[in-house]
Amino acid sequence: MKSSDPMSLKREPAYIVFAHGSSVESANQAVREVAEQAAELGKWRVFETAFLEGGRPGLADAVDELAARGESSFVVVPYFLTTGLHLQRDLPRLIEQIRTKHQGIEIEVTPPLDGHRAMAAALVDRAKLADIAERPPRALLT
Repeated sequence: MKSSDPMSLKREPAYIVFAHGSSVESANQAVREVAEQAAELGKWRVFETAFLEGGRPGLADAVDELAARGESSFVVVPYFLTTGLHLQRDLPRLIEQIRTKHQGIEIEVTPPLDGHRAMAAALVDRAKLADIAERPPRALLT
């Protein structure tokens, strides 16, 4: 049974694309642009880009800002290739700190990009850019 009470309707979560970050701002901006494309493609009502280090805002700051605007449900989408050290150690620690600070929020973390079927296709597309078949053969050792 659907409720007509607007307070009982679950709002779409705010999405946070979480990346490593870089001291090279153009690298951080590239992540922001991918996040914007994802938000458009996914029709995300609210989204933010956050960084572990090097870029701003950090994950906790992004959640603080969104919570201040009334958001209470979050999906963190790691923009990492694999579940390496940062996703095994750093991200769980950050999530725990955020949950402690913001009692009652919902926060879910998705898997990283590793294992997604589009990754192999992206590698093939990049490999095609080499155009090595168009060049004359080179000796491996000279």
